[in-house]
Amino acid sequence: MTMPTTTAPAFADVTASGSTLRRFLHGLPGVDAVGLEARAASLGTRSIKTTAKAYAIDLAISMIDLTTLEGADTPGKVRALAAKAVNPDPTDRSTPRTAALCVYPDMVATAKAALTGTDVKVASVATAFPAGRAALDVKLADTRDAVAAGADEIDMVIDRGAFLAGDYLKVYEEIRAVKEACGEQARLKVIFETGELSTYDNIRRASWLGMIAGADFIKTSTGKVGVNATPANTLLMLEAVRDFRAQTGVQVGVKPAGGIRTTKDAIKFLVLVNETVGEDWLDNHWFRFGASSLLNDLLMQRQKLATGRYSGPDYVTVD
Repeated sequence: MTMPTTTAPAFADVTASGSTLRRFLHGLPGVDAVGLEARAASLGTRSIKTTAKAYAIDLAISMIDLTTLEGADTPGKVRALAAKAVNPDPTDRSTPRTAALCVYPDMVATAKAALTGTDVKVASVATAFPAGRAALDVKLADTRDAVAAGADEIDMVIDRGAFLAGDYLKVYEEIRAVKEACGEQARLKVIFETGELSTYDNIRRASWLGMIAGADFIKTSTGKVGVNATPANTLLMLEAVRDFRAQTGVQVGVKPAGGIRTTKDAIKFLVLVNETVGEDWLDNHWFRFGASSLLNDLLMQRQKLATGRYSGPDYVTVD
């Protein structure tokens, strides 16, 4: 199902001022932390076997934003990861491609050239990633540079300092400005850095704030802090996109990122998606994994299902 991803007119009054936005966000139902964590843990015990597991592995591969965000990134490394994104397992051409390759803005042109003629998207972090500590004009220039270089998707970080200080209108206006800078070319993923938001109530507020501001995706984390994606915070964000669509008709994607390293972990998150928002979100247009090492484990498990044995350590490339 394809749904529009624009700010719902119903929220015009909510965003009229800082006080009205604060009143709305603090009027959202409080999160039952015990209940949330218990449900996430319960869903994490679900077990799938054989054919269903093979399907889940292929689905997870197709949802990966294969990522390299290091100061030592080189054009050669980006081109190598682009080749892996297009053809994750050279010994088995039936292996799905990943959804996207995610890089810093200065590597977008290299990634775009390497992925020409494929359906793998180029995603780029922007807005002074990962801290988000920069003036708005710098953040917008960062975004425009990435889009001009060919980025299909922009992963922005919110100003957590402004959010935690209660300046929700500033965060809203920055998201709106970055969304405008993306134009029609790039979808916008809004990163909350859930590990720094401290409470589940804050994660719920950030989710609604991002969606009201026009996010195409809401994303847990940068992967650069101690606590990143967890089943509980991802479940909370899935509930938020479900409720937002029920209220507005606007569908928003979800991207857990950071700390998801094994096939077992990935399948737990797919169960969360299926049981919380259903099949409408079970494709890579609406759900992504922000990961690098996860792909290697998925490929190892995929070969195990096909051959009955695990591969040697040289079966997958070391990223």
